[in-house]
Parts: sequence; C-alpha cells; structure tokens
Amino acid sequence: TGGLGWVAVKAVLMFAVAVIGLRLGERRTLAQLSAFDFAVAVAIGAIIGRTVTAPSASFATGAVALVTLLVVHRLVAFARRHGRIARIIDHPPRVLVARGKIQDRELARAGLTTADVHALLRQHGVGDLGQVGYLLYETRGATTLIGIDREPGPLMRDGLSAAGYRHLAEPVERHVCQRHRIQADGGGRY
Repeated sequence: TGGLGWVAVKAVLMFAVAVIGLRLGERRTLAQLSAFDFAVAVAIGAIIGRTVTAPSASFATGAVALVTLLVVHRLVAFARRHGRIARIIDHPPRVLVARGKIQDRELARAGLTTADVHALLRQHGVGDLGQVGYLLYETRGATTLIGIDREPGPLMRDGLSAAGYRHLAEPVERHVCQRHRIQADGGGRY
C-alpha cells in the first residue's frame, strides 16, 4: 500500500505543477489548440501519466520534464509572433469557397471533403453555395464566412491575402478611386 500512496502523492503533485504551469502560460494552450499546442498537450499527458504510474520515475524528473516542456511551449508561442516562425508552425488559412465555387485544391490541402464544406456552410446557416462570397478555413480550424452580397473588409482581405488570394483581396474602394481619378484626369496617367 506504500507504493499506491506514493502514486497518489505524485499524481497530486504533478497535477499541481501542471495547473501552475498552464496558468502561467498562455490561455490559448487550452482554448484553441493548434497542431503544436495539441502535441504539447499530448506530451504533458504522457509526462504526467508516466511520472505518476512508473515506479522508476521520480517526481523531480517528471516535474523538470513538465516545466521544461511548458517553458519551451511559451518560448515557441512568443517566437510565433514573428512571421517566419508562425509560417513554419501554423497552417496557412485556406479559401475553401470563393464566389460560390468550391476550391478543390484547397480542400485537398486542408484534408477536407466537399461534404465537410457543406456541413460547415450549414453551420453558418447557408443553404446554397451561391450565397457564399468566401469561406476561409482559419489557421486553427475555425471558419469565417462572408456572403456573396458583402465586400470583404480589411480583416477578411488580410486572411484572403495570407491564403494566396492577393488578387481578390484588394478593396473595391481602391478600384473606384482609381476609376474616378482616371475620369477626373481625362483618362490620362495618374
């Protein structure tokens, strides 16, 4: 029974270290898991499970491994603020539907099917592809929908640009201003 008592003590101690470490870390660790966050969550579970149940694993070894993993996660999360690191770690956004047409190549890259897109559209209350201006599959797996009757705003244009749709990401106002400018100049250069 002494062995089981030590298992219980290690479980409580590892739980406390994990809770403290996660509370000191970023909230996104638990809220929206990216692939990197998911890998860290699985590793945390493995470290806690192994430390608690393996008689040869000491609490100190498990706690050091857990704290090290949490510190590395925090450093990588900080480094993600720089564009190059974020591009390595995060999936880019994908345009799944553009102007009512499913983008098969983007679906394949995202590992989704047409049925998946139809389900996502139904969740957004869309009854017909013709209602969709853009359906953006965000880096964390959420979707952003803009109707066919709405012009993409600055945030959506940023997402479209990040997904490689730079030619579609220019605001209409800019085109209007250029046309107005051409007309004002009599069609000359501006």
